[in-house]
Amino acid sequence: MFTIDTHTHIIPRHLPDFGKQFGRNDYIMMHHHEPNKAWMIQGEKRFREVAINCWDASVRLAEMAEHGIDQQVICTIPVMFNYDKPLEQGIAVSRFLNDDLASVLNQHTDKFIGLATVPLQDTNAAIAELERAMGMGYRGVQIGSNINQKNLGDDEFQEFFAACESLGAAILIHPWKMMGEEHMQKYWLPWLVGMPAEISRAACSMIFSGVLERYPKLRVCCAHGGGSFLPTISRIEHGWECRPDLVAIDNKHNPKSYLGKFWVDSHVCDHKMLQYVIDLIGADKVMQGSDYPFPLGEAIPGELVRTAPLSDSAKAMILGGAAKSWLGL
Repeated sequence: MFTIDTHTHIIPRHLPDFGKQFGRNDYIMMHHHEPNKAWMIQGEKRFREVAINCWDASVRLAEMAEHGIDQQVICTIPVMFNYDKPLEQGIAVSRFLNDDLASVLNQHTDKFIGLATVPLQDTNAAIAELERAMGMGYRGVQIGSNINQKNLGDDEFQEFFAACESLGAAILIHPWKMMGEEHMQKYWLPWLVGMPAEISRAACSMIFSGVLERYPKLRVCCAHGGGSFLPTISRIEHGWECRPDLVAIDNKHNPKSYLGKFWVDSHVCDHKMLQYVIDLIGADKVMQGSDYPFPLGEAIPGELVRTAPLSDSAKAMILGGAAKSWLGL
């Protein structure tokens, strides 16, 4: 079955010294400390160790062949969003990342599909960079689940979503800067608890604020199987029903009415959860997504779907068909 992995990350082998350029110590640098491995260094701290498959396209292609992946959707690592930086710095970093990734896309047009990153600390600048990226062949954009702790439903982001709809840009919402992160540093809780909650935060904000109502042609994917949004949708609906004075103030439509109107990736780590998600939103809105090449991602991309007790038609949809619709292919 033709397989598109819709959720993978990449970073340039070498990054400019943005910290020195901009006089800050909180930009990511790459420290290649041993063959085929590098530390992502943020200021004085080690953020994450990555391997060669995080920057080398030839290694990615070999692993794609090994895993039976025909195409990858590739985008930056969320720590590179830099929404918290001054605007001109955010623009410069976004342009560098998009130009670097475009060189990879252009060399392997049949294997890689790109999602851009944009400086969402300013809507006009984000739209300008999105327009530039779409003109370079990108199919959409990856954005954070919040923008400097502002929710995606805030008024200031409306023009950006209007531009995404107009340009036909697919949107991948990825958790980042998890709420309450400073209070749960032990046990990797930001990644285990915060990330699923962030996706629910983003989905609820976009629904309750009316974003999905105003822009019905938006093609939005919520990463990590929709996080905790789908498992708690009945509680969310109950809140909408019992306290409309608090919940339904900007959008009178039942939140469950939006099930099937956005996509999620398949990275839910469990066959029963995968079936639950399919039952809620349909196989045509679930896409193979591995979070490659990180340890918390799927070790063998596509294995969960391929080994699930699903019909061949459902597997074909999840492995490739749904992604084509989301990407507008």
